[in-house]
Amino acid sequence: MGRAPAVHPAGRTAFWQNDARLQNQASTDLLTTPRVRPARGRHPTAVPDSRWNPRAMPSPLALLDRQRTVAGPGFNRWLVPPAALCIHLCIGMAYGFSVFWLPLTRAVGITAPIHCPDGMTLLEKLTTTTCDWDKPLLGWMYTLFFVFLGSSAAVFGTWLEKAGPRKAGVVAACCWCGGLVISAAGVSLHQLWLLWLGSGVIGGIGLGLGYISPVSTLIKWFPDRRGMATGMAIMGFGGGAMIGSPLADRLMSRFAGPGSVGVWETFLVLAAVYFAFMMLGAIAYRVPPDGWAPAGWRPSTVGPRASDGPSLTADQACRTPQFWLLWLVLCLNVSAGIGVIGMASPMLQEMFGGRLIGVDAPFERLDAGQLGRVAAMAAGFTGLLSLFNIVGRFLWSTLSDTLGRKTIYGIFFLLGAALYAAVPATGQAGSIPLFCGILCLILTMYGGGFAAIPAYLADLFGTRFVGAIHGRLLTAWSVAGILGPVLVNSINERQVAAGVAKGRAYDQTMYLLAGLLVAGFVCNALVRPVVTPARGDASPSAAGGAHAAAAGADDPDRRSASPPAASLRPADTVLLAAFWLLVAAPLAWGLWMTLRQARALFG
Repeated sequence: MGRAPAVHPAGRTAFWQNDARLQNQASTDLLTTPRVRPARGRHPTAVPDSRWNPRAMPSPLALLDRQRTVAGPGFNRWLVPPAALCIHLCIGMAYGFSVFWLPLTRAVGITAPIHCPDGMTLLEKLTTTTCDWDKPLLGWMYTLFFVFLGSSAAVFGTWLEKAGPRKAGVVAACCWCGGLVISAAGVSLHQLWLLWLGSGVIGGIGLGLGYISPVSTLIKWFPDRRGMATGMAIMGFGGGAMIGSPLADRLMSRFAGPGSVGVWETFLVLAAVYFAFMMLGAIAYRVPPDGWAPAGWRPSTVGPRASDGPSLTADQACRTPQFWLLWLVLCLNVSAGIGVIGMASPMLQEMFGGRLIGVDAPFERLDAGQLGRVAAMAAGFTGLLSLFNIVGRFLWSTLSDTLGRKTIYGIFFLLGAALYAAVPATGQAGSIPLFCGILCLILTMYGGGFAAIPAYLADLFGTRFVGAIHGRLLTAWSVAGILGPVLVNSINERQVAAGVAKGRAYDQTMYLLAGLLVAGFVCNALVRPVVTPARGDASPSAAGGAHAAAAGADDPDRRSASPPAASLRPADTVLLAAFWLLVAAPLAWGLWMTLRQARALFG
């Protein structure tokens, strides 16, 4: 990337600092180009005046180039996490898309669903305008989300490292928000294939790019706190639904009327709001210059982060057993977690039935009014699980900076297996608080598994290409997104069909998920430090790539300390506080709404 652009001695931290100077330099170059006048009466053959040549003017798209995002001396690295949160809080609404399912099942009937006739083919259901969609068809959106999230992250991860996080963030904003606009058209025209294409496919690609865009950047800005840095961003992905779901519910209530359930209008409003936030986050991204390190920090030569040596490329990493062991670690942890998320609400209702509302009756014997009250309790429980998912992403990943990533994952798998296996006993004992506490703790480890994995990859393979490596590892998420629900649903349906009471039909499922975590513990125990070639053999030229000159940033012998940070002006302090407030305010509102909803669970 070369030397970072020079900045004003004050070292201001404004987002536009580097871009403005590069643009001014380009303008100066144009104005100082000598003007050559053609001889009188002859056709001009000299170079035309560049001041009037549109091709010589800087392209607006050049603002997205990686070199435009290199921070100058004095840049405050704490401006990067809120930029990442701006994107992750928006794309995290993928977790909350179920808020649209019930209204969409009556998009044609408005007040009540109009069921499609028996024998209608899938193609007819995708294009029909005379009957409503059912929940299983709509539920395929989740599968599309996470399949295309993982696949796009794997395909475009290497491109992201070359193009930089800003360009990737802009493309993610266009895909995610453009997908919402296409979905709005699909709802308005009642074409399910447009809904799948818009939010599922195009939006899923935006999810993948948006999810991985800040990861390597944050790891490079916070080599001393890798787990905490990635935890802050990935926490936003878990918090997106906590904000987006109640917001979407209010918007749908506002737009609903005699001719609409309010979904397509809500999609358009969310697309506009999310696009503004995501573009702000993308433009605010900065990457550190080559050789940058926090003042006074030196890489560890022992312990869990002893691999701060030459970085492996994504191709090189994929040829190591450590990569595939971590792929299994993530896949097994996510499969078990997704299984719990998918069945948490019905499991609570069917295990405890009337005891949730003080009635001594099983779930099957409750009347319509009692079922409604039980469903409200379950909705509060689901919101509570989302909250603990978010907390775990930050808490566990931050703790991994102290305990080490391998130790943290060992805790996830051993403690998690014991908790999963204990769930059936708590149901039989009728202990609602204990049941809720166990599942909340399980969800913290599910979220923590996502947040700590980028730092685990950086520990093993270096930081230079961690974004591309992380993208390929996320294919495990795509597989888990199918494996977990299929295992859980098939076993539960088989138990019910065999005559097992609904409250006991989850026992075998929980034991199976505990077994998955035991297998994950074995995979994690087999992970060993990566043995890299001699430092000379692992040079940038050996890695083969256009980033040869920059790979030395991962070499502890060549890493330089950062220049002394200039003292912040009051205006810069206000800017930093305002940016954090911009992302903290919606998180606080979402937290308040979640706690209000969960309060019903505890009376």
